[in-house]
Amino acid sequence: MEQIVSKKNEHVKVWAKLATKKGREVQGTYLLDGWHLVQEAINNKAKMHAIMVTEDQLKMHELEFPEGVPVYLITAEVAKYIGGTVSPQGIFAEITLPTKSLKPSYVHKGAWLLLDGIQDPGNIGTMVRTADAAGFKGVVLGDGSADLYSPKVVRAMQGSQFHIEVLKGNLLEWTQELVSNDLPVYGSQLNPQAKNYQEVNASLDFALIMGNEGQGMAEELAKATTANLYVPINGEAESLNVAVAAGILMFNLKLVL
Repeated sequence: MEQIVSKKNEHVKVWAKLATKKGREVQGTYLLDGWHLVQEAINNKAKMHAIMVTEDQLKMHELEFPEGVPVYLITAEVAKYIGGTVSPQGIFAEITLPTKSLKPSYVHKGAWLLLDGIQDPGNIGTMVRTADAAGFKGVVLGDGSADLYSPKVVRAMQGSQFHIEVLKGNLLEWTQELVSNDLPVYGSQLNPQAKNYQEVNASLDFALIMGNEGQGMAEELAKATTANLYVPINGEAESLNVAVAAGILMFNLKLVL
């Protein structure tokens, strides 16, 4: 087991660069920070390139590390540098960026969440996690959305990327193909033409589009949907946070058998 004590170590420089989109693309990997996420990767047999761990965390989890994965013993200072946080847990994993793609023409079942230009990493991570909790098949990120494997999104997903499909795609193509496959596609909008979500029967197979935090869903998507829905607001707030609205819609539209 190699011990690393300096932030100038070449391995450390690479791991620190995984905080950037360019760094992730160059390496083809991303970083997991904290035992919960590392354990999710282990349990779901993600392809791991390295585990980086402080002495305390090594004593706690060494027996659970998969065979054949290089383990690096790091200092608390190196852990702070890699994680970019004030109080990291002291355990990280470098894993392969998924490259899986899926043509929407092949999708005939399941509930799908489509994210149109969602820019806040916390919102994306929360919606992926909520889709997982609500029993969705997958999430598709369209153009303009924040990078799926940035540290903030990864922390907010809490490992749900290992449980459901998380993809990138052209949302107009997805919408048109799903409608062609007889899956209703619901948009989310605040306008007089939209329908109260409570008027829609829950089902197993459908898609839900959530739009940009400030601009909402793209007009071309709104025109291509089966119907556009809104969540009634009974108080004085102007609108709901997009992740909160998505949670309400997902749990109410998804039929539970």
